[in-house]
Amino acid sequence: MLNSIKKYSKTFFFKVLVGIIILPFLFWGMGDVFSGGSQNVVAKIDSEKVSTRDFVNYLNVLNLNEQERKDLPKTDLIDQILSDYIGKKVLLLELDDLNVTLGDKSLKEIIINDKTFLKDNKFSRTEYEKFLITNSLSAPLFETNMAEQEKKRQLLSYLSGGIEIPNFLVQYEFNTENQTKKIEFINLKKFYDKPISSKKIQEIYNRNKEFYTETFKDFKYAELKPLNIIGENDYNENFFNKINEIENKILDGVEFDQIAKSYNLSTKVTGLINKENKSKIDKKLVQALLKLKDENIVEFVNLEKKYYMVQLTKVSEIQKDKDDKKVIESIKTQINIENKINENRKLAKDITNKKFTRSQMDIFAKDNDLKIESITLTKLKGNEIFSPGVIKRIFETDDKSINLITDNMLKDNFIIYSKETKLPKIKKQSQDYDSFKLKAKFRLANNIYNIYDLSLNRKYNVEINNKTLNRIKNSF
Repeated sequence: MLNSIKKYSKTFFFKVLVGIIILPFLFWGMGDVFSGGSQNVVAKIDSEKVSTRDFVNYLNVLNLNEQERKDLPKTDLIDQILSDYIGKKVLLLELDDLNVTLGDKSLKEIIINDKTFLKDNKFSRTEYEKFLITNSLSAPLFETNMAEQEKKRQLLSYLSGGIEIPNFLVQYEFNTENQTKKIEFINLKKFYDKPISSKKIQEIYNRNKEFYTETFKDFKYAELKPLNIIGENDYNENFFNKINEIENKILDGVEFDQIAKSYNLSTKVTGLINKENKSKIDKKLVQALLKLKDENIVEFVNLEKKYYMVQLTKVSEIQKDKDDKKVIESIKTQINIENKINENRKLAKDITNKKFTRSQMDIFAKDNDLKIESITLTKLKGNEIFSPGVIKRIFETDDKSINLITDNMLKDNFIIYSKETKLPKIKKQSQDYDSFKLKAKFRLANNIYNIYDLSLNRKYNVEINNKTLNRIKNSF
């Protein structure tokens, strides 16, 4: 995403916007699909046609990797991408229908006040042009994107404006983070930390040898410096014009050596490198290089205001030894995760079916040499035992109930029994009241936006040309 638009991604409204921009049409149910029709139309939104060319261009901009492209005919990825694309189109239609506009003068004010383009606290035309060149953008494209973002922000403000939050919603939001909850729990760490035999490790290695390989890549590259390109040390407009010129030659398929010779560039080779980066090359440059996947294709790399011409010359897959420390750790991790998934599934099933009662909790602890501990929690803030995410789940557990709670990575696993909960009151005079009122407003606004999504689905009739969509799938 563009740097100057990134600021929106840090706001709540942008996060809510994702739910509106990417409307899940595929799951709502579209209008009747047409089996024939023009090969140049992949979908219709009411009378608005979505051209095959525009959608394919959108696919290309996504920079799908080689494996994703190969899998397009076999998966529903392209259907999901089309759903996202249509969602964005629908939002633009809705903005037009609501007459949400942005004048040239307003757009100019947004751009000239963007910190990205300031120099000495003033708008710099040079900084603006440098930004466009280094991000391979034209001014019209960038300004169109900026205008669309601002119009979406206006729509969100329109939808969320005037919401008055009742006190009970503030109280609910407060209690999601503030409770006095007495619990008993079993930490399952010891239950899962069991020794793994070398025989089992050997068995997993033999069965999955293809996964225990290491990818090494070899590159040749040239750094594009002002002194080499224009004979000066300044990053001036002349230099960026030359950079743009070189990038265009790369896009036109001119060979690496020919470009290097034309601009008197010094070429270097990396030798075989991988993510361990045991070479003397800058770590960030290595990370950028390793992202390149296509052999013998010249690429332009922009890295922290440094510019490189790069070509991946060789990819090698080297088999790792079964006694390699990292291989052994990987296999152990795999076995542990499988064990946790299977055991947690059994426990969760018994808890759901009310077979795992409080008395059964005592038996389970005794049979597995585990300890039942007690603790009183008062805040969502994590402690030495529980992470905030786990505590949030504990706070959601009803009294006299048992719950199996794990973190996202299955690292921490607990059996929880909720004994007693006290819910404190928050007063309007509290210094935290406005903070929880804002959170309650965000939650309510999110529900409103979900309803708005549904209303858009009823308002706009979407039809998919399946023949054209399948043809696009099979073209990759």
